[in-house]
Amino acid sequence: MQTNFQHAPQSVTEQSQPMPLFRLAFRPFFLFGSLFSIIAITLWVMILAGWVNFSPYGGGTWWHSHEMLYGFVAAIVVGFLLTAVQNWSGIPGVKGGALMSLVCVWLAARILLLVDFGLSPWLLALIDIAFMPLAAIFLAMPIIRKKLYRNLFFVPLLILMSATNFMMHWALINADYQWISKGSHAMVMLVTFLMCVMGGRVIPMFTANGTRTTKVEPIAWLEKLSIISMALVALAFVVRLDLPNRLLAALALTTAIIHFIRCLRWRFWVTFKTPLVWSLHVSYFCIPLGLLLLSMRYWFANISFSLALHLLTVGAMGTMILAMISRVSLGHTGRILVVGKTMGVAFLALILAATTRSLMPLISDDYIGLLVLSGTFWGIGYGLFVVKYFSTLTQPRVDGRPG
Repeated sequence: MQTNFQHAPQSVTEQSQPMPLFRLAFRPFFLFGSLFSIIAITLWVMILAGWVNFSPYGGGTWWHSHEMLYGFVAAIVVGFLLTAVQNWSGIPGVKGGALMSLVCVWLAARILLLVDFGLSPWLLALIDIAFMPLAAIFLAMPIIRKKLYRNLFFVPLLILMSATNFMMHWALINADYQWISKGSHAMVMLVTFLMCVMGGRVIPMFTANGTRTTKVEPIAWLEKLSIISMALVALAFVVRLDLPNRLLAALALTTAIIHFIRCLRWRFWVTFKTPLVWSLHVSYFCIPLGLLLLSMRYWFANISFSLALHLLTVGAMGTMILAMISRVSLGHTGRILVVGKTMGVAFLALILAATTRSLMPLISDDYIGLLVLSGTFWGIGYGLFVVKYFSTLTQPRVDGRPG
């Protein structure tokens, strides 16, 4: 599967196209999702540090975990998939009024969950949950039309993610607070599974193209084990299997080892001079490292679950998202796939955000201070992306093609 357009499905005039921001899904969702993540992290840090007396819908903890997953991550996932499906199928992607409507649904949920307008909690839940099923419909139509059944699994995956979103809303409305963490943890594992699938498809190819070296060919049994093992981890959290801690520890450890071997085969050491590629390798390495911490948490019970979780969210998701949206935004607007020092600093900032959030607490007691520092690094990383890519995402392609 390729994720960069090398051609446009058809030639159209500039006048017949929508405004540039709504010509393909990656444009608004990458831009608005990144901006929202900065706002959400900044507000969360200010709440934790006691700098503001403000409580969003569901309280600070619920809102933080929910919005970073279903506000930020979901926006990027949808933007990526609804853009990639045009390349898979050759059918023009959702754009114009339809895309604007989808963005409005996403944005309405973000506003309504931040500011109390006195609406029914079930109405808020309905508006928020509607986003991914609507996106799944737009995604499914070209896949089914072209019989691209290999990519159809993304559709039920989005539906499963929506189900975990419902779980979080249901738990909050019914004050069944243990299910709040169950819902958010399930979403984290589903997104991690998605990263494992997409990483296996694109990282070897991007490494070869970016470093001008021979592509590492997949080993069939290793690739199958990588996907199956991570699927089992995700299944354990989605279905909430009541497994013994030692079995969960063994599953997480086995999966970590498999994905570590996968990382090594991709030869990260040839990527040091190519930020768009080494950032992907670092982000993927956070997956086995996070699973290792998760295994240690279940085996020894002396490591916070939150540390392992945030190595998957800040380290793997945050860094991989920043690397992918930087690359996709260049390729899909007709630009050369090269970033300068600015984005190199941005990638380093995300690595530092993950380190201060998930590893430094193991040796430091200044928890709040580390969270503030981690949030600052996140803001720097995504702030640099927004500044650097704002014109790229809001202006037409440089080659004059649609998209």
